[in-house]
Amino acid sequence: MNTQQKVAIITGASQGIGAALVKAYRERNYRVVAVSRSIEPSNDDAIVTVRGDIAVRETAERVISEGVSRFGRIDTLINNAGIFIAKPFTEYTEADYEAYLGTNIAGFFHMTQLAIAEMEKQGSGHIVQISTSLVDNPTAGVPSVLASLTKGGLNSATRSLAIEYALRGIRVNAVALGAIKSPMHPAETHAQLDTLHPIGHMGEIRDVVDAILYLESANFVTGEILHVDGGQSAGH
Repeated sequence: MNTQQKVAIITGASQGIGAALVKAYRERNYRVVAVSRSIEPSNDDAIVTVRGDIAVRETAERVISEGVSRFGRIDTLINNAGIFIAKPFTEYTEADYEAYLGTNIAGFFHMTQLAIAEMEKQGSGHIVQISTSLVDNPTAGVPSVLASLTKGGLNSATRSLAIEYALRGIRVNAVALGAIKSPMHPAETHAQLDTLHPIGHMGEIRDVVDAILYLESANFVTGEILHVDGGQSAGH
């Protein structure tokens, strides 16, 4: 087993941004542990797929175990899996609330805690959260309280972890997104979503991948919330 080749864990890896990140990290010669509730086995020996719900700690335990046993190390964790349900606040159901907390908060907690424990052993690592610019820049036409509640927590946790582990060689960052053309947004919504961005259009999946790859190579950057949002964070 070659334990010098770096290893990335990517959650929500079966489609959209997650699938693009798997491809991008393989192109950088990383081995990848790809995680999703619906992911299929890969023909690439350098990709291990783990099917499971990240809200359940046992899934995170399997992910870390597979990564270490197959590849010998964990270098990067991309907490990409997340949910977004736009509803007026009083219309959220208990099921909506539990789903948000399970995927956006519990999934982050379990996966990140276990990944950091492995990263500490080698004295290096990098973690990236996917957040949203709606946390700091709410939009009247996009009710998003539960997104702000959960992703805002991830932003704060990103900064806190960055400081806690700064002297242990582990960097922690986040990317705060605007609306991105992905399976999350049906094509018929794109024209309206274009108007939410000062730049005049939605982002592409490649924009997100490029931002994360920048953070991957930016060794002097930690605790950063990098906005990839077509100018939303600058104002409207």
